[in-house]
Amino acid sequence: MQDKRCGDFIAMRNVPWSCPIEMPVQALTCACFRRGFRAVTGVLGQNEVMQFPSHAQTLVLGGGCFWCTEAVFVQVKGVLDVESGYANGQTRNPTYEQVCSGTTGHNEVVKLVFDPQVITPRTLLEIFFVIHDPTTLNRQGNDRGTQYRSGIYFTTQDQAEVAKALIAEIDAEGVLDSPVVTEVLPLQNYSAAEDYHQDFFERNPTQGYCMAVAAPKVWKFKKTFSEWAIKP
Repeated sequence: MQDKRCGDFIAMRNVPWSCPIEMPVQALTCACFRRGFRAVTGVLGQNEVMQFPSHAQTLVLGGGCFWCTEAVFVQVKGVLDVESGYANGQTRNPTYEQVCSGTTGHNEVVKLVFDPQVITPRTLLEIFFVIHDPTTLNRQGNDRGTQYRSGIYFTTQDQAEVAKALIAEIDAEGVLDSPVVTEVLPLQNYSAAEDYHQDFFERNPTQGYCMAVAAPKVWKFKKTFSEWAIKP
């Protein structure tokens, strides 16, 4: 890679997924999680739609369980909205149970709406590659299945080119122990996940999976990309 983040990739690749220091749960959650904030404060009415600037872009990422990926990206500066969902499968509007069966072809993803004048697609992808393992096919840790595959689903050609170039740099420099297997494809057949999946980490910070898997990813993001973390 050609910027300072290369050192961060190298420095963080051997950091264990378990959090090496004790941190209060409050330090790992954000008081202004997008959905939770709107629901609690009543910023939006029941039939209103959140408005984004006309130059905002959408990028969809699959990096294992969407609870974990969402927990990180809601805390990134320049990200305007995060939604857990399903993408790039065959079935229209699948349920969580259908996706988990592995028969729909969908990936568990997060849909990011972001302001490219604040944060670039490259920076979002650098964060993405640090908080999940892009070298394991159809698996993240103990979560196995095609719904846990590593994927980047672009909505602009520029996003596709940035993703492919970044993957090529990671592989060429041997940053990771194995080649990147992340698929880079145009976004297709996206649908939002059920309401109970949205803001799951924020609403369930002490749940076992959240403490064991999501919280360490949030800590890792804050350690590696502190300049991009929303301050509490």
